[in-house]
Amino acid sequence: VEISSPGPPTRKLLAKNLAALYSIGDTFTVFQTLDKCNDIIKNKDDTAAYLPTKLAAVACVGAFYEKMGRMLGSSFPETVNNLLKSLKSAESQGRSEILMSLQKVLNGLGGAAASCHRDIYKNARSLLTDRSMAVRCAVAKCLLELQNEAVFMWTAELENVATLCFKALENSNYGVRVAVSKLLGTVMATALIPKQATVMRQNVKRATLEEVLELMATGFLRGGSGFLKSGGEMLKVGGSVNREVRVGVTQAYVVFVTTLGGQWLERNFATFLSHVLDLVSHPRATQTHVEAVYSRRCVSFILRATVGSLLGEKAQIAAAKDICQAIGKQMKAVEAVVNDTNGENKSGAADVAASQHVMVCALQELGSLVQSLNATASPLIQEPSIGLLETVTSVLLHPSMAARLAAAWCLRCVAVALPFQLTPFLDRCAERLNNLKTSPEAVSGYSFAMAALLGGVHQCPLGIPHAKGKMVVSIAEDLLRTAAQNSRLSLQRTQAGWLLLGALMTLGPSVVRYHLPKMLLLWRNVFPRSLKELEAEKARGDSFTWQVTLEGRAGALCAMRSFVAHCPELLTEDVIRKLMTPIECAMTMIIPSVIKAHGAHLKASAAMVRLRLYDILALLPPKTYEAENKSTLGPEEVRKSALTLVMGALDNPNPILRCAAGEALGRMAQVVGEATFIARMAQFSFDKLKSARDVVSRTGHSLALGCLHRYVGGIGSGQHLKTSVSILLALAQDGTSPEVQTWSLHSLALIVDSSGPMYRGYVEPTLSLVLTLLLTVPPSHTEVHQCLGRCLGAIITTVGPELQGNGATISTIRSSCLVGCAITQDHSDSLVQAAAISCLQQLHMFAPRHVNLSSLVPSLCVHLCSSHLLLRRAAVACLRQLAQREAAEVCEYAMSLAKNAGDKENSETGLEGVLFGMLDRETDRKLCSDIHDTLGHMLSSLAVEKLSHWLMLCKDVLAASSGKDEESEKKDEMDDDTMFTTLGEEDKSKPSVAPRWATRVFAADCLCRIIMLCENANKAHFDLAMARSAKLRNPKNDLLVLHLSDLIRMAFMAATDHSNQLRMAGLQALEDIIKKFASVPEPEFPGHVILEQYQANVGAALRPAFSQDTPSDITAKACQVCSTWIGSEVVSDLNDLRRVHNLLVSSLDKVQAGKGSSSQLYRESATTMEKLAVLKAWAENTDDDDEDFGTVDELPPDSLITLVQPELPILSRLWLAALKDYALLTLPAEFASQLPPDGGAFYTPETIDTARLHYRNSWAPILHAVALWLNSAGFNASESPEEAAAAMPNSQKRASSIINEIFVCFFSGVSIQFLCSPRPEEPVEHVTSCLQALHTLLDSPCARIHIAEDQLLGVELLSVLHRLLLTWDPPSVQLLVTGVVQQIVRAAQDYLQEKRNTLNEDDIKEKETCLVLGEGGETGGLVPGKSLVFAAMELLMFILVRHMPHLSPKMSDSPSHVSAKPQLSEESARLVAATVTILSDLPSLCSPAGCMTILPTILFLITRVLKETAVKSVDNQVSPPVSATLQAIKTIVTLPMAKTEETHKQWTSLIRSTLASSILDEVSMLTAIALFLWSASTEIIGVQSLQNGCINRFKNALNSCDPWVQAKCYQLLLSVFQHTNRALSTPYIHSLAPIMVEKLKAVEGNRPNSNTELLAVQEGIKVLETLVALGEEQNRVQLLALLVPTLISYLLNENAFASASTISKDLHEFALQNLMHIGPLYPHAFKTVMGAAPELKIRLETAVRASQASKAKAAARQPPPTIHSVPTIKLKTSFF
Repeated sequence: VEISSPGPPTRKLLAKNLAALYSIGDTFTVFQTLDKCNDIIKNKDDTAAYLPTKLAAVACVGAFYEKMGRMLGSSFPETVNNLLKSLKSAESQGRSEILMSLQKVLNGLGGAAASCHRDIYKNARSLLTDRSMAVRCAVAKCLLELQNEAVFMWTAELENVATLCFKALENSNYGVRVAVSKLLGTVMATALIPKQATVMRQNVKRATLEEVLELMATGFLRGGSGFLKSGGEMLKVGGSVNREVRVGVTQAYVVFVTTLGGQWLERNFATFLSHVLDLVSHPRATQTHVEAVYSRRCVSFILRATVGSLLGEKAQIAAAKDICQAIGKQMKAVEAVVNDTNGENKSGAADVAASQHVMVCALQELGSLVQSLNATASPLIQEPSIGLLETVTSVLLHPSMAARLAAAWCLRCVAVALPFQLTPFLDRCAERLNNLKTSPEAVSGYSFAMAALLGGVHQCPLGIPHAKGKMVVSIAEDLLRTAAQNSRLSLQRTQAGWLLLGALMTLGPSVVRYHLPKMLLLWRNVFPRSLKELEAEKARGDSFTWQVTLEGRAGALCAMRSFVAHCPELLTEDVIRKLMTPIECAMTMIIPSVIKAHGAHLKASAAMVRLRLYDILALLPPKTYEAENKSTLGPEEVRKSALTLVMGALDNPNPILRCAAGEALGRMAQVVGEATFIARMAQFSFDKLKSARDVVSRTGHSLALGCLHRYVGGIGSGQHLKTSVSILLALAQDGTSPEVQTWSLHSLALIVDSSGPMYRGYVEPTLSLVLTLLLTVPPSHTEVHQCLGRCLGAIITTVGPELQGNGATISTIRSSCLVGCAITQDHSDSLVQAAAISCLQQLHMFAPRHVNLSSLVPSLCVHLCSSHLLLRRAAVACLRQLAQREAAEVCEYAMSLAKNAGDKENSETGLEGVLFGMLDRETDRKLCSDIHDTLGHMLSSLAVEKLSHWLMLCKDVLAASSGKDEESEKKDEMDDDTMFTTLGEEDKSKPSVAPRWATRVFAADCLCRIIMLCENANKAHFDLAMARSAKLRNPKNDLLVLHLSDLIRMAFMAATDHSNQLRMAGLQALEDIIKKFASVPEPEFPGHVILEQYQANVGAALRPAFSQDTPSDITAKACQVCSTWIGSEVVSDLNDLRRVHNLLVSSLDKVQAGKGSSSQLYRESATTMEKLAVLKAWAENTDDDDEDFGTVDELPPDSLITLVQPELPILSRLWLAALKDYALLTLPAEFASQLPPDGGAFYTPETIDTARLHYRNSWAPILHAVALWLNSAGFNASESPEEAAAAMPNSQKRASSIINEIFVCFFSGVSIQFLCSPRPEEPVEHVTSCLQALHTLLDSPCARIHIAEDQLLGVELLSVLHRLLLTWDPPSVQLLVTGVVQQIVRAAQDYLQEKRNTLNEDDIKEKETCLVLGEGGETGGLVPGKSLVFAAMELLMFILVRHMPHLSPKMSDSPSHVSAKPQLSEESARLVAATVTILSDLPSLCSPAGCMTILPTILFLITRVLKETAVKSVDNQVSPPVSATLQAIKTIVTLPMAKTEETHKQWTSLIRSTLASSILDEVSMLTAIALFLWSASTEIIGVQSLQNGCINRFKNALNSCDPWVQAKCYQLLLSVFQHTNRALSTPYIHSLAPIMVEKLKAVEGNRPNSNTELLAVQEGIKVLETLVALGEEQNRVQLLALLVPTLISYLLNENAFASASTISKDLHEFALQNLMHIGPLYPHAFKTVMGAAPELKIRLETAVRASQASKAKAAARQPPPTIHSVPTIKLKTSFF
């Protein structure tokens, strides 16, 4: 210890480790070590070299007592004496460290050190006013520790302690204020409610609340001079209170209340409020204007920091009532003075002046309260007894401007919290402004209020009606016009008029656009038009006229600034040119001469003009007003004068000016960008720094270097890097001046940051300097340590990912960085700790393996409770990064910290619980957003595993709105004594406040995220049966569906809350729950789903959203949920559905109300949104039910349609109106002039931009619904039924067909416009709805005719669909597209057929012309872009290749192509099948020549698809593509085209080659062959080579070892043998029948073992039977001689029958039945055969007898067995 002279961090660490060693190991030698330390402390050596050793001993003593406390009891008096003695002689560093050690001794010993308490108090208290701030801090902390046990401090010595604290606050810094205010506040709180343990020991006299508050007020009002001086002295001092004292006492008030806790504040709020408001109304607090503003800020801070964070929502509402009463009381007093015309009240004016400060503080707190309560504040507004609005509005007439402004701000807060109040407020203010035009206060106050309300509109998503803008403009114009009429009101009217216009600008371009010409005129008229006018006006006017003029011009510039800021879209070049005229005039207006002529009171107004001018210049794009080009900074003289100005300021004693000069220098270098200029400036600073010795120029020029590098960047300043770094490193070591060290380190950090990789060479020396300084600079120089932390962070970033390496150099750098972090982490200053955290965060990003989370996470968790915002911010930002990668570890380490600390509350909810709690207290946006992100990361990683835990967290937060009342009522019943004893430490562990609305909204969002995470995790989360069995297998399995009742309850609580945001989140959660759980079956009640039992909850959650006063956005969301619920088909009983359905019916009435309905509270587009949401919900219900829709006549009684039906007449009208609006709104901008001037059915022209969005969200389902309606009701739905149609005159029919055509054009137009380019963010539902609508539309004959007649329309539609597929590829979309294509093709087919038929009738001879009809004409050419067939083939080919890439020759030739056939998914298979079907329909749209053009491609595709998909499946099912291709082959082969002579030859060869290439899996191939044989003519297929090929295929199949293939083969042969054309079938019979007979005979020895084998035999026998039937009479005996013995050979004898398998028995039965059937059919031939073979006859007779006997037995027992009906192949039924 003695040799190494350890620095502060080393001493601390050494002491900590020694203490830990003794407390864990053997304590036997601890006394010797203590003695040794005491000896070192007593040592008389006062040299600086020995000091570190002495201080190390001091630190060890403190650590020993802190760790082991009473174990060292007997030795403490000597230790304390030693420390106190050395305290007297020590210098400041020593004093502060000895005091810290004493604090630790006191902490360790507790009450046992009572004998030394007074000594320590006496010695320490005088140091509270030490000139070293570090010593003051240490004393305050030591006394804070002492007051825990030393009762005298808060009894007898209370006043003295207070006065000492006030004195300590004089000229203090931030650290001292924090420490002293903590001491003062805690002592005062303890005096009022002493701590339990100390009270028990001594009989203590408690201070009263009045006494304590009186003491605190003394400090606030009189400062350190206090009450110790006599009155006379007080008068002499007379000055105002030192600002630091007032701020310190302010913080002490907050500590005082926080220590006593939220419940104390709740009970004593009225007293406390009147006390702090008295402070601000005291004349001593408001001696000058600046002091008054300062005092107001202090009192507002006290209120915000206590009321804002300690009270829950209910208590805050109560507090708001108290504040309201206080305001009312003050206002009554003010009104009394104002109305007192006789002057009876002498002090009246002073009272009114004082009251304004009270008003400002009270109104600001009231506004903040309402704003934070948001919609939960509605009881405040609605309860007439409180009269909040009347009270606040009354202050708008207060004589003082500050009070009026505060009232306006408070009203704005109310309006933003409760947007439904906004429009009524505006109207009320406008009305009062009109009525009280002659009162200056009224003009000023009400215009303030209107301006404030208008400024708040942008925070209310639903806005205000458009007409309010016009109202404001007319009021403002009127005010400006009448300003000159009455000099008493001129000033107020001028200010008010411009203020209103400035506020109007915040409504944005959609409103301002209408008033811009007027505004430009007003602006032009305020300023002189020319220089001549400007000169002339100087000579005119008196001082009052000038004041009004200047105010008017400042107001005009302010409105201009507001315009530029809020309406950038309207800033065209022309508008900017018009604005520049008044702006240039304002620039040239020479004000000083005016002030000289008319008096100094114009200074303020003139300053306002200048300020507003700079404001607007800063916002305008610089090119509009700068004369020079940016890069040069003007000619040489400009540069010179700028440099002189800046360089001079670098040596200015004012640090703020030095900072500004450094920044300016950097910016100049950046702008000029010349290497020589930069070099000159750098050299100037280098020289100055080498020669100068004074602090001012050394700090200024070191900052200049930093700024140069920062703005010029690494490359531009590279050559100066070495010099800059060496100079700054040298300056940073100047231990004599911490200020120089601070500035040079700050600049060094700027250079490290801006140089990037170029700095890599200087990392080691910089890092070594940083470490040295961290180890040696006293901790009291916090600024130096803060800058060191910044440098360390910059170095870590520069080294970056390299830090992961393992080389020797990198390892050293890394460990140095970690050591640096450890030292800064241990510093007492919060900013230094924050810097340490961000350094560790950087390290974790670059080298995560080397950051020890087990120590980092607990330290971060401790900082979450810090009182310093920056530290909490840093901790959360770091946690956010850690949770992104390692959420589970973070939570684990946090949990272990809570468990070790024995913190029961937090060890249940963990870190996530703490973070949720923070959301209630924090108001800082960045911090809250980081907490949201951290929780989000934790949720994503952990929620699925720990489902119950996270759901519980959300539930606790959401349930907070309902369950806190009983508890607080019980608390109120306590008597004083119990309260006196329980309000100790344990009260703090409970969360003081129920979760606030914003936190509850976040919890509801979390709920939705949990549902989504579960959806991606495991199917069992949404399957009750699976979930229950998983839970039985392992009780730890936790699945979402088991928590359904909790989910519904949470969504219900949120959806029915006061807060609108929470209602939205709740409805969203409800919708998610319905969507995800709608189809989950209830295992105990088959046919029902689990959501059914919650229908009452769903209805109850939705009902409030449809009440009259609900905002539009919530109603719109609720409509969406209704539609989801009805469409989910959870509830099948119509009566139950009606509950929800009636809500939609009620909202439909609202929609019919039309545009100009009276009670318009929000922007018109809000109504648009609500109405469209209602229509969309109805449309979706109709769409969900479109299966029932086509057949309105025979509806099932409980169909959804019966609900929609009654409303259809109204709905259809409204739907069409909405679609018409949508179509108009989607027109390109150049057609804007054609839009209807007064808007559409549901939008007004002014809100067109916002309305567009709402239409975009709802048009698609509406389109689908209208298509369904038109389709079901027939296109003449709007007219009379069919009979009337029949009676219609022709002209009317023509008109109706025109109307129908218009409908079709309109529909296809809307759809094509959308499908051409749906934006990627469009929901897929819009695309599907639109496609479904098209499909439905094309069901109607009218639309089909239209699209077929106008072929280009069809082509365009197909190409649009093709484009759609390029960007949208969900299979659902592709399937719908194929559906629409099929509809288009069918429409064209029908149309063509109709045409051909009419031609046939007209001219039977001209068959030829009839066939030439169709695409391709006589030549066969198809023109891309005009040909429907070509467009369809392009699209279909695209789909096929998407699902079967090897169909494309490009793909199959590519080297990466894999030849294995992938199994098509179910969806792909359906798509391929649909595509093939449409392909086979295309030839019918062509002429014979056209056919020949496309058939090769189509047949190639079809056979390739057949080859690819005809793979034998496990269950022998025929896949959709195979059956589709086979059907397609049939369609094509039977085309009538073959009949024309020209194409005949080509046709024949095509079909042959197709047949030849059909080599596939056996069954499908045979089917294809059979199809060809059946469908095509003999001459095509009768070619010898083809015939042989086909017969061989059948032979192979008959000999197949797969019975299924055999069965199919027999079935197909049956169809071939039965062919009407004998020439075709005979060769096949001759070749194949003998083989069949052989196969069937062989069965006797090898009986079937499976159903499939049995099926094969049965099918074979059927073919034989058919042959017998086909044969001529003379051959019949021979044929039966083949069949009958075969069948008899299948019969079993009696013995064998009993033991045979069921299959074998079935064969026996089958044979017997067939024989019984054949006998009667051919009696003669049958007898002949049987007669020739007696053994056959015997076998048959035996079998018949046995069968009859068993039948007789069975008849007694049961009904006869069913004969196995032979399953017929499915294909057969569909093709032949």
